[in-house]
Amino acid sequence: MRVYLDNAATTPVDPEVLKAMYQVMENSFGNPSSIHGHGREVRTLVEKARKTVASLLHTSPAEIFFTSGGTEADNMAIRCGIADHGIKHAITSKIEHHAVVHTLEAMQKAGVIELDFVEVDEKGNINTEHLETLLQGHDRSLVSLMHANNEIGTLTDIELVGDICEKYNAIYHCDTVQTMAHYPHDMSKLKMQFIVGAAHKFHGPKGVGFLHINHKIKIKPLLYGGSQERNMRGGTENVYGIVGLAKALEIAYAEMPQHQAHIQELKSYMMAQLKASVPGIAFNGETDPAKSLYTVLNVSFPEMEMADMLLFSLDIAGISASGGSACSSGTDIGSHVLTGIGANPLRPAVRFSFSKYNTKEEVDYTVEKIKEICLVKV
Repeated sequence: MRVYLDNAATTPVDPEVLKAMYQVMENSFGNPSSIHGHGREVRTLVEKARKTVASLLHTSPAEIFFTSGGTEADNMAIRCGIADHGIKHAITSKIEHHAVVHTLEAMQKAGVIELDFVEVDEKGNINTEHLETLLQGHDRSLVSLMHANNEIGTLTDIELVGDICEKYNAIYHCDTVQTMAHYPHDMSKLKMQFIVGAAHKFHGPKGVGFLHINHKIKIKPLLYGGSQERNMRGGTENVYGIVGLAKALEIAYAEMPQHQAHIQELKSYMMAQLKASVPGIAFNGETDPAKSLYTVLNVSFPEMEMADMLLFSLDIAGISASGGSACSSGTDIGSHVLTGIGANPLRPAVRFSFSKYNTKEEVDYTVEKIKEICLVKV
C-alpha cells in the first residue's frame, strides 16, 4: 500500500479542478491582456475566477490579486506594506513560515525595520499580552502572525489579534495558507489588511495563489512589468492555474463541513491508535480540535537509535510524511518551529497531514508500520 500523509506540503488535484483547467487549456489560449476576441474571452475567465474567490471570502473582487503562490503573496504584503507605509517596526514569531520570517529578517538586516518576536508557549500559542507590550511605544507596526502553524497545527485566535492590532493602529498580515479553504474566512468581519492563499494546499494546482488586500490600505506592486492585476502585478496571468484555484476553492467551501468531520475523525483515530501502540508517544502543538488545525498531526516519538532514519523507513514502507515544512525538506536543518516551542531535540518528530482522500485503512496501515519501525510489541 502507498499512503500519502503530507497534505500540508501539497494536495492531490481534485478531478473536477483538472477538468476545469483542461477545458481552458484546450479551448482558451488568448492572452488576457490582448484586446481582441481571443484575449477578451480569457480575460472573462480570470475575472470570473476573481469574483468566485471574492464571493467565498465575503469581499470585493477589487481586493483579490492573483500571485504565483503563498510565498509571493506573503512577500508582497510584508515588503510593500512596510515600504509604502513607512513602517519601521515589525512583529512576528519564531515559528512562522520561512516566507515570513526570512523576509522580515532580511529587511531587519538591511536596516529597514526593527524586528521583535512575540513569545510563544510550548504548544505554539501566541502570548497576546506580550504582543500588546511590543506594540506599545510605536506609532505604527506591521504584525505578521499566521492562522495555523504549518508544522504543529496550533491555531491562533486571529479575531483577538485583529482587535489588538486595531487598538494600536498596526498593519496585520496573516499567513492563512494552511487554513484557506479549510475554515471560512469572512473578510467583511475580520480585522486584517492582508491574507493569502495557495491553490495547491486545497486540491488546486501548484504555482498559483492570491493576496487579499483590504480596500482601506494601499500598496505599490512588488513586481513590475505590465498592467496586469489592475496594475498591481506585472506578468501574464497563469490563467489555467487561476481557473483551477477558483474551482478548488468553490468545491472546498461547498464540502467544508463534511471534510472537516471526516478529516478530524481520521486525526483523532490516529492519535488514539498511536497512544495505544507506541509507549511514550506524544504530540507537538495543540491537539484540542478547537485549538488545532484538523489536517495536521505532529507526532513526537520516543528517543530511539537511528532516529534520523525514521522518515526514510516510512518512505520505504510506502508512507509519505514530513519532518517539518516541505520548503525545508532535503536539508540537514532542524525544524525551526520545534526549536521555537522548546521541543526535546532528542525525540524525532514526524508531521502527518490529512486530506479528504485519506481513509481509516490508510491510518491503520501507517500505525502498523510505525509499530514495526519502532520495534514495539503489542
